[in-house]
Amino acid sequence: MIERCGEHNLLKEEFLLAKVKVPDYGTFEVEDGTKLTLALEDNDVHILHRCGGKAKCTTCRVEVLDGEFGELTEIEKEAFKRKGVEENLRLSCQVRVNGDCEVKPAMTLESSGLDDAGPRPEK
Repeated sequence: MIERCGEHNLLKEEFLLAKVKVPDYGTFEVEDGTKLTLALEDNDVHILHRCGGKAKCTTCRVEVLDGEFGELTEIEKEAFKRKGVEENLRLSCQVRVNGDCEVKPAMTLESSGLDDAGPRPEK
């Protein structure tokens, strides 16, 4: 199950749009319901997703600075427990944008030194 965050922002050409703010990257609009990993990647935030969005690697984790993503999913809880990651983060491959929010990626291509973010997650 994929959780949703926030409130709807605006209507444009029959699609609900939300503003996603990322420190050091700026603010961009994405269609409501977009998987957060894809929203970031498609707007030049080079977030890692080494497992391709399967909640196995936790490299796509983000700190939620503003907005509401609901409770951690069981998949996230298990992944964080397995990897020893703090539960105050979210896996961007497991949540969808549903309203304005601000997130800070924990790992990016630039910060990791890797050449590739990983396989593109499915929509």
